[in-house]
Amino acid sequence: MSGITFSPGTVVATPGALEAFRVSGDDPFAYLVRHIAGDWGDVDEHDREENELSLRHGLRLLSAYTLSTGVKLWVITEADRSITTLLLPSEY
Repeated sequence: MSGITFSPGTVVATPGALEAFRVSGDDPFAYLVRHIAGDWGDVDEHDREENELSLRHGLRLLSAYTLSTGVKLWVITEADRSITTLLLPSEY
């Protein structure tokens, strides 16, 4: 991680993500910090490259993480950087 790379805008979480955090006891802020610092988590090389391109050209950003319970979490920042959403892939 190289520090904050962009502003996340308004941060929201879906009901499923909130429940997953409640069950796991994981701190949602920790995942948000990783996302805005450019630690994209469990994405493949293609998605990493897409995120780097998106940073330069103002496109949507996607990070994927695994909570301590094994639940997958996505963090998506919209192209205009107005909102960042923490959600489960099934809620997309």
